[in-house]
Formats: sequence, structure tokens, C-alpha cells
Amino acid sequence: NGSLDVHHAIPVRILRAEEWQHHLPPLVNTPDVQLEFQLDRPLKAVIERLKCISPHIYVDGSMAGELVLRVENDAVSIRTFYDKLIPRIDDQSEQMQQSQETSRCTLKVDSKKLLASLQWQSAMSRGSVSSYIVCMIENEMMVVHVVLNPEDLGFITYYIPVHYISHEDMMD
Repeated sequence: NGSLDVHHAIPVRILRAEEWQHHLPPLVNTPDVQLEFQLDRPLKAVIERLKCISPHIYVDGSMAGELVLRVENDAVSIRTFYDKLIPRIDDQSEQMQQSQETSRCTLKVDSKKLLASLQWQSAMSRGSVSSYIVCMIENEMMVVHVVLNPEDLGFITYYIPVHYISHEDMMD
């Protein structure tokens, strides 16, 4: 009748309750910037090219729906601009939302680690992801949250460490 059953044997280890704490996601502060990307605007291809120029990528984001990827070395400075991204604002008071709409954040990320967190963009078929969100926490972490399709299937969250940037370095 044309149906096909596929079975895949994956070893599973059941954890004891006292072991759970070693497998929990890291605790992170509330993001300074949260931007949702449309699926037709992938980051992976751009990051692959920027990685060849510099081992670090500066990611500048704002709750105005803008993101800039920036690399610099002695010979060249390149910036890639994304606009009309969807700012994700959590349920908060109106005053906090207004201050959050002007929030900006700059992160310095290892280009190889950032690229590794985006491998799903080529590995997953077009319909298997419903959206992805980039969250930026200044001098702490970058989080890429991928919502699978259908949404009740689940999500994948990548936690990417960032390099500390002093306020003097941000002014350059």
C-alpha cells in the first residue's frame, strides 16, 4: 500500500533525579535584544563568508528590528545589514516596553561557534522549522532559538558564549 516504516535504534540512558541538574540549560538574564527572523533570510551563508575574514564577528542588534554583522581586520571592514526583523517583546508594563523598543546590544562572537549553531539551516528541510529567534544578552551570551514545525514538535536552543567587550571598545 506504499507505506514505509522506519525504525532507528538510539541508545537512551535514563537519568536519576539527582543527575538532572547537570543537564539543565544555563541560567541567563533577560535578553537586551530579541529578534525573530523570517525563514527566507538565513544567516548561515553570510556567516560562512565572514568567518574566512575574521575569527570574531561583531553582532549589533536593536529592538527597532535591525541587526548588523560586522568583521574587521587590517585590510577590510565589512558590514551586513538586516532590517525589518520582528522584535519579540515579552509581556511587560507599557513603560518597560517603550524603553525596550530603543534597546541596543553589541556582542563579539567566535565565528566558528556562531556558524556551528546555524548548521540546522542547511540540514533541515524547508518545512521543518517554523521560525527562529536571536536573543542577545550583552557581555553574557547569544541564544539562537529554533521553533520546529509543527510547533508542538518542540524546539532547539543554542547557547553561544560571547567575548567581553568594554564600553571603550564599543565606542571604536
